[in-house]
Amino acid sequence: MPNIGYLNGQFMPLEQVQVSVEDRGYQFGDGVYEVIRTYRGHPFGLEEHVARLERSARELHIPLSLSKQEWFSAILKGIQQSGYESAKVYIQITRGTAPRNHQFSSSLTPTILITIREMPEFDMASYVRGVQVITVPDIRWGRCDIKSLNLLPNVLAKQQAAEAGAFEAIFVRDGFVTEGASSNVMIVNENMVSSPELNHQVLAGVTLQFVMRIARANGYDVHERSFHVEELATADEVFLVGTTIEVLPVTQVNHSKVGLGLPGPVAGSFMTSFSAAIEEMGPLGLK
Repeated sequence: MPNIGYLNGQFMPLEQVQVSVEDRGYQFGDGVYEVIRTYRGHPFGLEEHVARLERSARELHIPLSLSKQEWFSAILKGIQQSGYESAKVYIQITRGTAPRNHQFSSSLTPTILITIREMPEFDMASYVRGVQVITVPDIRWGRCDIKSLNLLPNVLAKQQAAEAGAFEAIFVRDGFVTEGASSNVMIVNENMVSSPELNHQVLAGVTLQFVMRIARANGYDVHERSFHVEELATADEVFLVGTTIEVLPVTQVNHSKVGLGLPGPVAGSFMTSFSAAIEEMGPLGLK
């Protein structure tokens, strides 16, 4: 099955996609992106991902020429052409191509890129044993609610986690948890499930918001609130959520056990509900 590329309206084999070295995404990281995964060839959260992509572009004053339906059509056509049942769809929009200059012209034509690759297998044993995380200072810029291409702090944090033998690095700003380098964070205390407040310092994850709906539907008291890094150590459960990991239990934070050091029942129940919803998902995503 082929890896598919889409560049400015044209589908082609991924290896044939070429973007100018003067593209502002390459020169400045001047762009936004989204990652969508498919199940049985159906994209998860398609409408929510496209809406967030459009919002991110608006916040950076990048004009979009495609309507919502045109986005849907391009993404679905690419998934179909790839033939992958389980795929990772990467969408990137940059401000366009121009000679290097910090100031930009409003007349630039954005570069629209979509790549579709087979979704790699995730280590299922991680759900059984849980994963380790470390905490790191949040040195990112002040608009983390925009899913921009500027990911150097995330790259360095993820590398630091890997070198420490951990799966993820959790950002901490002024003593409070924001999010993971490539995931959102949730904690459980008795019947209360908490996520950091979804403000300008946190990306409003599509999977995060879906899991919050699952939690409410199952009778949990769900809060968006600022919580201190020390609460990671005292929580009954900690888990990560994200497009590629779904609901992943954390059993160690900075080499200290969370609870009994085993995946907890709440994360397990959310994963069961998540999987059930995926089974019922239609061609355009969740019902």
